[in-house]
This record gives sequence, structure tokens and C-alpha cells, in this order.
Amino acid sequence: MSYSHPLNLKSGQVDLTHGGGGRAMAQLIAELFIKHFDNDLLRRQNDQALFDVPAGRLAISTDGHVISPLFFPGGDIGSLAVHGTVNDVAMSGAKPLYLSAGFILEEGLPLADLERVVISMAAAAKVAGTPIVTGDTKVVERGKGDGVFITTTGVGIVPDGVNISGDRAEAGCSILLSGSIGDHGVAIMASRENLQFETSIVSDSAALHGLVADMVAVAPAAIRCLRDPTRGGLATVLNELAGQSCVGMVIDEAAIPVKAQVKAACEILGLDPLYVANEGKLVCICDAAVAETLLAAMHQHPLGRDAAIIGEVIADPHHFVQMTTAFGGRRIVDWPVGEQLPRIC
Repeated sequence: MSYSHPLNLKSGQVDLTHGGGGRAMAQLIAELFIKHFDNDLLRRQNDQALFDVPAGRLAISTDGHVISPLFFPGGDIGSLAVHGTVNDVAMSGAKPLYLSAGFILEEGLPLADLERVVISMAAAAKVAGTPIVTGDTKVVERGKGDGVFITTTGVGIVPDGVNISGDRAEAGCSILLSGSIGDHGVAIMASRENLQFETSIVSDSAALHGLVADMVAVAPAAIRCLRDPTRGGLATVLNELAGQSCVGMVIDEAAIPVKAQVKAACEILGLDPLYVANEGKLVCICDAAVAETLLAAMHQHPLGRDAAIIGEVIADPHHFVQMTTAFGGRRIVDWPVGEQLPRIC
């Protein structure tokens, strides 16, 4: 299809016709989404993508992204939409294969901002090796959205011999954390409130499937649970896993990596790093016998250089998560109450 004028990507805006199913929508898809997400499956422009899959169990996950602001230190809603879903699929031990993407656009969104998001998203998908092969676009009236919301769905294949699930933790297992916590949430809050710190704080947003693959390669049967501590942070993930597995957990405050600038920012903002969101970290619960082997493998990967063993799983009928503090006492690490940082991902 030919168009009388190309999209005005410098000063144009999204309008309702871009979601109306007509020529304007076709042009938006062709000159923006297909142009940057370009791959054989997407280029067919069907309402679905058909592809062969290797043998194994299929893993699927979907994630909605409503972050504010759209652009932040270390990323944007586009790259985050890729990383978030790739990571959710990878937490099963799967190799992510393909993504779909649904865009809810607000009337009046600058096309330049939309193109920036799409380019970032395409780059993240290319680096992760997970092409975006199908999608959808809708437009809502001005004031009924907030620029752009993105929903991504990912599929992947779990290798034979891998059985990772949140209900498999047992007393005696070790708890590993892949790196420092709180970077993403603090970066978003600082950007949102125009806060300045002596040392820049950037989001840790990253695709973790490469790190997971390296971990699975050295201990495929000994990894019991994997989870990325996004909304609600480390504390929420540990409570989720304790509840799913009907166990308790004890973590060591001194063993949990937190960057000095993040800790300082949390003190200023009145936040607890345990509850602050991350977008490039994972929690692993594994058999204690392989914990050091897994830790060594994690240290060899760029996204696991600061990994640490932070605690152990214990028998506890109440399924409490406890933390040994820097002063030698213990306190309960409970579920978060309310919303510390809304629209963080």
C-alpha cells in the first residue's frame, strides 16, 4: 500500500485514526512497527504468528507495563516491556523464543516518543534473541491513557530435566540473589521527582535468560525455584515462595547487596530496599550442596557478578520470612502494606 505522505515522526502526534483500522492505522504499522520490529513472521502481517517449536515443554507468560515516566535512567517502557516478559519466561528455566506486543496509545502522544519507544524495544528484543512476531494497536481518547501502555507475551521451551517452580523449596535449601537490590525503583522515583544525587542511579533493567541458561547448565536438577523480584521487591518474592512451598526462610541482612547510593536514597525517601522493585535481578532457591557451584557460575556472568548466598529455607508452619539484622537480632520481613512506588513497571 502506498501513502500520499510519510508519517510525520518529528512533530506529528497519535490521533484516533491510528487505531481505527483504516489507512492511517496501516501506515502506522508499516512505517513504525514493521519497520523497526522487522522479521519474517511479522512481515506476513497475519493476525497471528505461526512457527515451529523445538521439543520440550512450552512456557508462556504475559506482562503489562504502565511505568511513569516513559523514559528513565537505564531504560524506557519499550526495553522494559521486553525484559520483563523475557525474564518471566526464563524463571521457569525456559529459553525464550518469541514475543507478542500490544500497544494502548493515547491520542496526542508525540510520534517521536512512540518511535523512540519502538526503536528501544526492537533493540532489546534483538539483543535478547526474541523477535516480536505479532501484535496489536489501540488508541484511546486524550486524557484516557498516559502516553502508552504496553502488554507483552512471551513463549519459550523448557529443557528436559529442568523442574523449576515456586512450590519446590524445601528446608535446608540455600537462597541466592543475583546482585544488588533497589536500583530500578530508586531510579524511577528519582526521575519522577527530579531528585539529584552525587552518584547517578540507573535502572538495572536487563534480560536474565542468559544468566539462567548458565545456571541451568551447571545444576539443571538442583535449581528448585527462580523468581525475579520486581514489584514489591525481594521481600515480596520471598514471601510468595515461602507461601507456595509451605516453608519459612531466614535471610542475612549483611549478605544482601545494596549499593551505597541506593541505600542513601532509600533513607532520604523513607523506603526499605527490601521492598523496592528490581528489573534485572533474580532469586534462586537450590539444593545447598550445589549453592557454591551455582554462585561461581553466576559470578562468571555480567549480570551475576555481585551474586551472593543470602539465606536458607527452614521448616516453619507459619511460612514466615525472617531476617538476621546487622545488630544480631531477628525481625519478620512481612508482605508490603499498600503501594510504596506506584507504576514502577
